Amino acid sequence: MTKPLLEVRDLQVAYGGIKAVKGINLHIAPGELVTLIGSNGAGKTTTLKTLAGLLHPSGGQIQYDGRNLHNVAAHQRVAMGLALVPEGRGVFARLTVQENLQMGAYSRDDKNEIAADLARMYELFPRLAERREQLAGTLSGGEQQMVAMARALMSRPRLLMLDEPSMGLAPLMVQKIFETIRDIAALGMSILLVEQNARLALQVAVRGYVMESGAITLSGEAGELLGSDAVQHAYLGA
Repeated sequence: MTKPLLEVRDLQVAYGGIKAVKGINLHIAPGELVTLIGSNGAGKTTTLKTLAGLLHPSGGQIQYDGRNLHNVAAHQRVAMGLALVPEGRGVFARLTVQENLQMGAYSRDDKNEIAADLARMYELFPRLAERREQLAGTLSGGEQQMVAMARALMSRPRLLMLDEPSMGLAPLMVQKIFETIRDIAALGMSILLVEQNARLALQVAVRGYVMESGAITLSGEAGELLGSDAVQHAYLGA
């Protein structure tokens, strides 16, 4: 078995006295697209924020590329190759599209490579190329999602974490975003996808985890989960 890029063991996260994440285990191999599905309030976003260093675990271990992340700050994790595209996108509304993308490379100092990556982002997201001088706050929800993804990619991540990329988007834009996720995965990047549209998520992923009330209740190959009665009844409307 390939050594995992990310390995989470017995991860626990509490808000006050409430356990939001209750001792979960998961792993992601290099180049693997893994999805974490579950209903609202299951603990998915809390898990991603903890992996990104925005929340502190109350127990367990996060190993990234063989290193324990226990005392590693969020900005250091970005420099190590962990990037989060947050729920709600979080673009810098008063900056242009191009300035948002340049912010994604804040931890880098290789100017020529940054310029080359910027050009690659405009190839990956042609709509952003047309709007590069436009303020990000004036874009549609789907375009802002593209900005958030491109900004994260500008940090040259080895693991890209996406939190609800389809939320609030029109069906055509959802299709476009998921085509781009497939394209990014095809380049060999590891991806952890949190997504309420379980069917779409399992169609693009290699493996999946199902999270309920802060715990992982099911895991397996994405195709197996798509065919699972429990998943179909709970998440696929079957």
